[in-house]
Amino acid sequence: MTSPAPEPGARLRRHGRRIALGLAAAALCGCAVGPDFKAPDAPKAERYTAAPMPERTASADIAGGDAQKFVNGADIPAQWWALFHSDRLDALVAQALKANPTVEAAQAALRQAHESRLAEQGSLFPSLDGSASGTRQKVNGASFGQPGTSFMYSLFNTSVNVSYALDVFGGVRRQVEAQAALEEYQRFQLEATYLSLSANVVTAAIQQASLRAQIAATQDIIEADRKELEVVKHQFELGGVSRADVLAQQTQLAQEQATLPPLRKQLDQNRNLLAVLAGQLPGDPLDAQFELIELRLPQEIPVSVPSHLVEQRPDVRAQTALLHQASAEVGVATANMLPKLSITGQLGGTSGQIEHLLDAGNGIWSVGAGISQPLFQGGALLHQRRAAVAAYDEAAAQYRGTVLTAFQNVADSLRALDTDADALQSQLQAKQAAAASLELAGRQFEAGAVSYLSLLSAQRAYHQTRIALVQAQAARYADTVALFQSLGGGWWNRNGAGDAAGGTQMRGAAGP
Repeated sequence: MTSPAPEPGARLRRHGRRIALGLAAAALCGCAVGPDFKAPDAPKAERYTAAPMPERTASADIAGGDAQKFVNGADIPAQWWALFHSDRLDALVAQALKANPTVEAAQAALRQAHESRLAEQGSLFPSLDGSASGTRQKVNGASFGQPGTSFMYSLFNTSVNVSYALDVFGGVRRQVEAQAALEEYQRFQLEATYLSLSANVVTAAIQQASLRAQIAATQDIIEADRKELEVVKHQFELGGVSRADVLAQQTQLAQEQATLPPLRKQLDQNRNLLAVLAGQLPGDPLDAQFELIELRLPQEIPVSVPSHLVEQRPDVRAQTALLHQASAEVGVATANMLPKLSITGQLGGTSGQIEHLLDAGNGIWSVGAGISQPLFQGGALLHQRRAAVAAYDEAAAQYRGTVLTAFQNVADSLRALDTDADALQSQLQAKQAAAASLELAGRQFEAGAVSYLSLLSAQRAYHQTRIALVQAQAARYADTVALFQSLGGGWWNRNGAGDAAGGTQMRGAAGP
């Protein structure tokens, strides 16, 4: 007994699967036109600065005056701000990384880029659409040579439509590649946001500590000037000084008092800045009271080798991703100039009764293939490809500029660490000398050995050196922050999947 012949729909499904598998294999084996991207090589630099850096910086016997040793080839910890050994600072940075809107925006941009890449990957697969319809019609019999009669009937249709554009020349794959590069760009934009935000918080905390120290020093100076004014007045009553000397001391006191309001204004603005960086309103309570004496200056400074800098800097990695995206777009523009092949298929059924829609004998099917080749579009495709090549050249130039800026940032930070350490040492010596000079001038003035102008000159010199010393202290801390930021901030040392505040790394952000 012979087996029944397979239904037409079954044969179609069997042949359709074979055709689809064959076409998919052909598409996957096809070439991808356009350049295959390769990241530029790292600059062959042996050091960051023109002249070799010393092994360690100068030191000064004051807070922030420790000598710092440059450890070449050492790695930067992920939470580099912890090297300042301030629990309050650690907590503020963690709060900022969790609550600042710029982080949320960068995270959302990364999610958007990720979903856009997945959506673009859908173009690599066939599209499948289902449809169904039902109609009730009345037809006049005159159309069939039977005037005076009419027919009424129902018609139901259902079908599955398949279409597939074969990616023979890799245009779709290049589009997916370009979208993946944009996702990589957003990933490193997020890392750059983490780094910039944490550096801004630490720098603002150091600035606040500096302002507090400057205010305290100014208040001490004002109190000393006030006491000196009483002495000058007493000398005037005894006839030892002139009225002009009294007025000069009053002027000196008023000038010092006038420097307090601007410092307090900067301190208030700094507090507002810290609140906003932490994701709060300026009026919200914020535990952010920093003093220079509470911060410890890191004594060992890790300096990564120059060849690793392009892999560590988030901005360089982001620019590399843009260069990759521009390279893929050249392939897309090239593929648009070449033929496009597609196949289509339909499988369904039609019947006058819905319950018999899928019965044997009511099936319908069709299979088709097509090819299209741009013949004349006014040179649009050619110029679009040339524009894509020019965009790649632009991205390559921007990449080189970003790399140069990265090396400049590191060189500037290293030199600042060295020279500002020397400046702090000299400034401490200047302050000590000015203090000794002021003490001597005060004793000589009380004894009548020197004029009041000599005392006033010594007072001004001491006041200037004391404020300058506080600023030089803060510069040492700020230089250290700038170096950590210029070296990339250690994001590659985070483990697992999470955010920067928790000391973890986002999935897929491969480190050096």
